[in-house]
Amino acid sequence: MSPHVEPFRVMFVCTGNICRSPMAEVVFRCLAERAGLRDHLVASSSGLDDWHVGECADSRTVAALRRRGYDGSAHRARQFAVADFERHDLLVALDRWHSRALAVQAPTPSDADKIALLLSFDPEAGGRLDVPDPYYDGGRMFDEVLGMIERASRALFGQLEPALRQPR
Repeated sequence: MSPHVEPFRVMFVCTGNICRSPMAEVVFRCLAERAGLRDHLVASSSGLDDWHVGECADSRTVAALRRRGYDGSAHRARQFAVADFERHDLLVALDRWHSRALAVQAPTPSDADKIALLLSFDPEAGGRLDVPDPYYDGGRMFDEVLGMIERASRALFGQLEPALRQPR
């Protein structure tokens, strides 16, 4: 009988957990499912601020996801907690402000090493590191942001996939 293997845990972090990080969570979960690695990876998301805790994702987020074949309707916003460092293997910030805020909260240097910027995985990002916040923009911006998140998430997943297929 083989021992139980813990899944790799990734958390995407943005400001309020109703736009960017829920998009990344849904996309990443879908990538794992399509690759047959659903049991090997857990994707979640949170926000640094508590403004939207318990709320659904922004309706424009849900609509953008739906237009691309994803379902974001079950999302409920939650706030990042320092304990999330211990519960996750990788914390993916959606912009540099989020990355800095996470680094300040990291209890140990090894926890700080768990922080990465999503766009840093996308070779086509052209040096851009921040996924723009579409909250104060129109619906079209949500589609553009989702496209950025999809490209970077595919690149990140591509880096993780070989390790996910190996016993941990």
